[in-house]
Amino acid sequence: MAATAPPIAPSTAIPTSPDPRQTAEAREAFTASLLSAGTSTVQSDLQNRATDLHANAAAIDRQEQELLRQTKNLGKESDKWQKVLDDGARGVKETGDVQNWAEMLERDLCVLEDTMAMVEEGAEAKHVAPGGNDGLGEEKWR
Repeated sequence: MAATAPPIAPSTAIPTSPDPRQTAEAREAFTASLLSAGTSTVQSDLQNRATDLHANAAAIDRQEQELLRQTKNLGKESDKWQKVLDDGARGVKETGDVQNWAEMLERDLCVLEDTMAMVEEGAEAKHVAPGGNDGLGEEKWR
């Protein structure tokens, strides 16, 4: 047969006023636990933020290096396009020079043509047919 334990009688004693020393110790322990819990949470948050900042700083450094590389490449491309533009501008200038040269040549040819026409008219005026003929007979120069 198993022996049963006698029932535990509830404490009927009502605690008397708490000991001020125990209350102060309990308060200090409670405050310390709150501070450590708050500090560890805050500290953990701060550590996470610091880690994120360092990771982001590294990413920004990589992006900065990439940006510098791309900027150099863009500068090279810009120089190439500037050369193409300069060559095109030189070609347009040469075309303008050729056009100006052609216009001057055309003016000179017009002057020559007019001069030749005047020479021919003068030669015809000096050219007289014998007997005052209308030029159908024998021709002779004076």
